[in-house]
Amino acid sequence: MSDGAALSYVYDGSFDGLLCCAWESCRTGERPEFIISENEDQLPLFDTKFIETDEAKALSMRARIKEAVSSQALAFIKKAFLTCLENKEMYILDFICEGFRKHYRVMNDLDGPWYPLFRAVRELESETEAYRGFVRFSEVGNALVSVIEPKNYVLPMLMAHFCPRFPDDAVIIYDKTHKMILLGAEGKGKIAYIDEFEPASPDDYERETRRLWRSFYNSIGIKERYNPKCRMGNMPKRFWAQMTEFWENEAPPVKLTDAENAPKVINA
Repeated sequence: MSDGAALSYVYDGSFDGLLCCAWESCRTGERPEFIISENEDQLPLFDTKFIETDEAKALSMRARIKEAVSSQALAFIKKAFLTCLENKEMYILDFICEGFRKHYRVMNDLDGPWYPLFRAVRELESETEAYRGFVRFSEVGNALVSVIEPKNYVLPMLMAHFCPRFPDDAVIIYDKTHKMILLGAEGKGKIAYIDEFEPASPDDYERETRRLWRSFYNSIGIKERYNPKCRMGNMPKRFWAQMTEFWENEAPPVKLTDAENAPKVINA
């Protein structure tokens, strides 16, 4: 940025990579105009600087945030990174820089320019909580399999919820939106990227289980108290395509859609 032109950082899309962007910004005193994942289709017209991911720098930045701000702040930016907030990297960078000035008080500063981060994290937590109840598994072979279509990158948070609860089962959850797959076994899990995933066709036992579940769901309803607005308020309609109780046949009622621009690695 020797000529004073606007500068953009380009990183590998990982959380450690973003921490390295923060490390570089603190070292040089630069404030980039944008921080952009190399996976994005279009790079900006500004001058760009590729920030290489360095584990030692990332660990140093983690330790500095915990010491100078708080462990709560580090946990917060980990969640913020999993949100679908546009330009979230710049909000996180500004939050980190302000945290080094205000220390732990930054967590109470809801009037700052990073307020959208707080709102985005709340939405992430709300969506994660919804999926903890709305994920519907099918037994395919020796695995419990589910396909979801979230707005945010919820798989890391769902991994901590579901894998310990099924220590004796293989767990597979495919995030069709971001083309990510959670593979769980023996109470632990890992997340990888996969372009396509199509669960195997259900066997007779699984089809019968689905039929019984739909029958149970329909039988416990009270016709006189039917309130579709209330149901949609507690069970938003965007989740219905993955919930077998709403399937009339053996397939989702609507085609799940794809999304773009997933980060390269989720390692928060």
